Amino acid sequence: MKNQYFGDINDYRKYGLLRVLSGFGKIKTAACWMLTPDDGRTDGSFTDYLHQPDKWRHYDPPLFDYLRELVFHQNLRDVRGAETAAILPSCRFAPGLLPDDANGRAAYFQTFASVAEGCDLIFFDPDNGIEVPSKRYGRKDSSKYVYWREIEDAFDAGYSLLIYQHFPHVKRGPYTRSKARELAQKTGAQEVLSFRTPRVLFLLAPQEGRLEFFRARSLGVTDVWSSRIAVVRHKW
Repeated sequence: MKNQYFGDINDYRKYGLLRVLSGFGKIKTAACWMLTPDDGRTDGSFTDYLHQPDKWRHYDPPLFDYLRELVFHQNLRDVRGAETAAILPSCRFAPGLLPDDANGRAAYFQTFASVAEGCDLIFFDPDNGIEVPSKRYGRKDSSKYVYWREIEDAFDAGYSLLIYQHFPHVKRGPYTRSKARELAQKTGAQEVLSFRTPRVLFLLAPQEGRLEFFRARSLGVTDVWSSRIAVVRHKW
């Protein structure tokens, strides 16, 4: 996550998805923003949807109005704008920037572990997604990824997990199925739910005791967001 992206179309879907999956605060959520410094790129400017309320507002009117107020009227591009009970009720947040170095990263996740204690769902929000072979743990730009060791540790600790994954330049369907299967294999989750948008994939690995809850909430995602977020259950 970078502050420069706050309030763009991907954020609207992301926060909207979190709101529905949490039952609008029915369960406790911990958002691990995995915040990294802004880089000056212009791809964080996808805010045209906020000029189109007739097309976009009806999916989540309170969220749309809130983001429009912050982005257009207050000129705020900062993830702290999302840290309000009005938008993400019963949600806690990881503070500060995630460093690249291994020791700093370990300290960050140790702090986050205390933040997440007692929550039901953890949301990992890296810049790019799950680790890739070319970016080794603790090396430059490793902060843009969440690593399997962190995913596995969180699931083993009893949390259901929602993970942000940016799509690479591959066919979306096979890639989604492949990442869902890999997440199930790594965590031991009985099934994985995928939430697909044009640019971003979200993968949910529910704990067994929360499986029925998240199945029901995934139907809620379809009810609220229709074709804007495609929902698939993956079970093997």
